[in-house]
Amino acid sequence: MYDFTILVTPGAFATSVAATLDILASAATVSERLGFAAPRWRVCGPQPGPVALGHGLQLPVQPLEASAEDHSCWVIPGIGVSDIELLEHRLAEPWIAPFLAALRSHTANGKEIAASCSAVFLLQAAGLLDGRRVTTSWWLAAHLQQLAPGCHVDPDFMVLTDHPVTTAGAAFAQTDLMLQLLRRRLSPEIADAVGKALLLDRRQLQAPFVIPAVLAQGNALISRLTAEIDNSLPEPASVKALAASVGMSERTLSRHVHKATGHSTRQLIQRVQLHKARALLESGEHSVEAVAAQVGYQDATALRRLMRRLLNATPRQLRQR
Repeated sequence: MYDFTILVTPGAFATSVAATLDILASAATVSERLGFAAPRWRVCGPQPGPVALGHGLQLPVQPLEASAEDHSCWVIPGIGVSDIELLEHRLAEPWIAPFLAALRSHTANGKEIAASCSAVFLLQAAGLLDGRRVTTSWWLAAHLQQLAPGCHVDPDFMVLTDHPVTTAGAAFAQTDLMLQLLRRRLSPEIADAVGKALLLDRRQLQAPFVIPAVLAQGNALISRLTAEIDNSLPEPASVKALAASVGMSERTLSRHVHKATGHSTRQLIQRVQLHKARALLESGEHSVEAVAAQVGYQDATALRRLMRRLLNATPRQLRQR
């Protein structure tokens, strides 16, 4: 019996696949030292034979076979796409249909499945996200929310678990995903030891990487709103003023903003403020109090709290980056 089944799909991010295997190998090593049972895993693919990863690398895999006796957690590293059009093309490839059927079969009895980055769209295509709180790579979050309105996509978090599904952010969030799975399925001691051995910090948020302008993903309304908010600082435009500027009610505007970004209008305002504050702090030219005033906070303590909540960082940490 296996603890983990690593599902390697054609074109997968080679770094995500390699990191997964290195973390498991490290877990096996530290388990022996700590007196725990070592993790057991297998590497499978949607088809027998070697799977071509990104950049021409290949990895031999076992054919994927779903069975009632398999209680392993299925783990899918990012499927290796750079834009939404390529993602849609990948999801139309011949291997997809039987692969999705296997995912549905495995989770039918509550067995666990985990995916990071673009691989979360495989779970969506299999119909496994409805009613769940999930995350994905921040630049894909709005597209996932449009495809799966029945789930709540929270792009701030690096890893989210809504049993039996665990999802993670961008490709290198695969490391965060594996540490969490090791922590939950094996032991916290093993996860901590692996994190220290490989110098992996247990990041909890990907919000530091979310730039409001990029969240727009070509959405003219969000681009206009972010520009208006930025231009209004240090007196941030209110939700009411933004709604009036685009000729919508506050409720209608909120619906459009949430559909495009996964956030409320008020949260979008905060992210524009936070993005500008971060840039000012990283320049090292302004005090925290001066930065707070420039982005619309009379109290620097309020800005510190917002940074801690959304960025998981203090102003001092941002200055040091």
